[in-house]
Amino acid sequence: MAASNWTTPNPSTFILSGIPGLEAAHVWISIPFCSVYILSILGNGLLLAVIKTEPSLHEPMYLFLSMLALADLVVSTTTLPKTLCIFWFRDKAIHINSCLAQIFLIHSVTTMESGFMLAMAFDRYVAICNPLRHSAILTNRAITKIGLGVVMRGFVLLGPHPFLLQRLPYCRTRIISHTYCEFMAMVKLACADTTVMSTYSLAVAFLAAGSDFILIVLSYILILWAVFRFPSKKARQKSLGTCSSHVCVMLVFYIPALFNFLSHRFGHVAPHVHILSANIYLLFPPMMNPIIYGVRTPGIRQRALHILGIKSA
Repeated sequence: MAASNWTTPNPSTFILSGIPGLEAAHVWISIPFCSVYILSILGNGLLLAVIKTEPSLHEPMYLFLSMLALADLVVSTTTLPKTLCIFWFRDKAIHINSCLAQIFLIHSVTTMESGFMLAMAFDRYVAICNPLRHSAILTNRAITKIGLGVVMRGFVLLGPHPFLLQRLPYCRTRIISHTYCEFMAMVKLACADTTVMSTYSLAVAFLAAGSDFILIVLSYILILWAVFRFPSKKARQKSLGTCSSHVCVMLVFYIPALFNFLSHRFGHVAPHVHILSANIYLLFPPMMNPIIYGVRTPGIRQRALHILGIKSA
């Protein structure tokens, strides 16, 4: 292909390289990727069906969990089909509009996931620290407002990203060294000063996910303070048990997210390690969330088995 075709300032398509250095293993890498994607779709779909059909699960915690499951489905479906096309068919071209849409959905919906986890932490805080007012505080109207607020925050904070990227000139190369379109990967291709754009992205990340994480940690400090003041050991164990699933889900989400964020902006890791970790960050939590709640929540587990015809409810 002519060099001019690769250095046009306003390309209509970009090329996703996949995982640099591991091109020969793409077919083998696709096996766990595809398996995780299928498990994510089945697990989150089943989780949504369980919550919808089981009246006892129509509580704030599980309504927020259903919002998280929907967000997980969007994130995994935004990236995996194209990644598998790269691995299986070497279909690496992606139109700039599809690329920008992918960037917007990935970053906005992962921000929403963080917000839903904060909402779940708030629910646990009210349920344990102020149980008599739980139903009065977290009414259906309040839950709807919280959910809409989280969604709107994701749209407002991340909405400028695709418009900012669209205005940049890309005169270096059209090749994106990744399996999907990612904001910082696109910024690095631009032949213009991107300091303001990178600063904005960093500020948004700290404003959204960073503040969410701090508030979640604070809520659990208050929860633990309240729990260990309970006179009954059984009451303490029960309260901690209701929070354990949420804590596991948070760790599964925030640990890969933190590693991916720091390695991309401040670290010096091998490209294939960074890209694999970025995919794990988007694929692993959606697969694990329904498994964690299915295993640790008897109501969800029993209803899921009933739907699958394995065990009567």
